[in-house]
Amino acid sequence: MLLPKRVKYRKAQRGRMRGKATRGASVAFGDFGLKALEPGWITQRQIEAARVALTRLMKREGKVWIRIFPSKPVTKKPAETRMGSGKGVPEFWVAVVKPGTIMFELGGIKKDVASEAMDLASHKLPIKTRMVTRPSYHAG
Repeated sequence: MLLPKRVKYRKAQRGRMRGKATRGASVAFGDFGLKALEPGWITQRQIEAARVALTRLMKREGKVWIRIFPSKPVTKKPAETRMGSGKGVPEFWVAVVKPGTIMFELGGIKKDVASEAMDLASHKLPIKTRMVTRPSYHAG
């Protein structure tokens, strides 16, 4: 599972997901990318499930790049706890994703295999996604 080795603050506020992504919004490493179309939190388990789905379908051909990292702690209070007594303990980690963020990239495989793999990975994620291609990509 992905999670930070150490953080400056143990607990974080929820924040807001306004606007579109400016950084990480273009395919940089591979030929194909999975782009987020809406904002959301992607948990470490969802990232791992999508990665496993991608690599299984690709049959260890090509390369996968994970462009998002779960660096935000999400806290929860125990069930049936009275109000007050501070914030809960960190339960899991999420990556904050804005519309336009490239979450996964694939390289070294055919377009039809990449399309099928991205479709399978998108079913593991809680937000709408689209497969995009590098502008300089040409099938050859």
